[in-house]
Amino acid sequence: MTRRFTVLLALAAGILLPAAFTEAATVCKGTAINPVTDICWQCMFPAQIGSVSFGMGQESAPGNITTPTCVCPDSKQGIIAGLSVAFWEHARMIETVKDPYCFPILGTGMDNPKPGFSSGTSNGPAYSDNAYSFQQAHYYTFPAWSILKLFMDFPCAEQGGFDLAYMTEVDPMWNDDSLSFIINPEALLFANPVSQVACVADSVAATVTNPIDPLFWCMGSWGSFYPLTGSVDSSDPLSVNAGLAARMLFKLGRESLLFDTGINQCSSGGVITPILVKSNYRLQIARPVRGTACNPIGRPAMIWGSGKNPPWGAGANSPDNFLWSMTRRRVCCVGYGLN
Repeated sequence: MTRRFTVLLALAAGILLPAAFTEAATVCKGTAINPVTDICWQCMFPAQIGSVSFGMGQESAPGNITTPTCVCPDSKQGIIAGLSVAFWEHARMIETVKDPYCFPILGTGMDNPKPGFSSGTSNGPAYSDNAYSFQQAHYYTFPAWSILKLFMDFPCAEQGGFDLAYMTEVDPMWNDDSLSFIINPEALLFANPVSQVACVADSVAATVTNPIDPLFWCMGSWGSFYPLTGSVDSSDPLSVNAGLAARMLFKLGRESLLFDTGINQCSSGGVITPILVKSNYRLQIARPVRGTACNPIGRPAMIWGSGKNPPWGAGANSPDNFLWSMTRRRVCCVGYGLN
């Protein structure tokens, strides 16, 4: 009896699930991500090995490196002595979408179990007292080098595969500002004009070089990190979605799901950062239109966003369904074990 029920359940899933995906695909369809052409590969530069920097990049050589040589403890080899290495690593993908369960990186979507629920919105001042936007977000592991089988013997690069690690449609704290207070109670301290005026300096710094890390509540010209939800007091689609991608990083760090690889070169897995170190991350727009630069958090959209959200398109490539390639600082110690 149990075996018969299992067979019937499998047959039902085989019939119903493709139908659900087919129905969703009529609404959300597009071109799946191509890691060769859709990623800005020059964003891995500049890099540093020892005291030598190479490659043209938008900012100085990355990472918290103070000496060209390094000595680190190792659980297997006792001690590792070698050269300090730093570079920008293509490691994650983040989607910010107006259509729930739409996955631009896959070029398809899933059927919304509650049609219309948690859908993205964007209202300008003409529709309410203040501009307001809301989007859903998806977070993927995407170690590009490993996926393309490049530098497999390089100990600093993350090894692994593509995977959906987080989606906000099933996270009530992303969809409710009041519930998000559980993980960001300090938001009350920065809900005042003085704290927000300080973000002007962060915006200027992000425009010229890198954002100011001590101003951790600021996202430069993209607004404030708080609350850690999908709601933003703005209606500019590029700034809103870039800001939500950055918020996703902050939120995952607060939940101990994000490890910063640009802080400690002796920690290969990274360091948990409840307060995001903004300068260790950059974002490149890949959908609806591919960008050619990786921008620090808070850089004004007028610099990099021209023509990146056209009013035409369909499904995953439609306006306000965005895909962002995240590069992060990676520092490590490459050498030999000393037992």
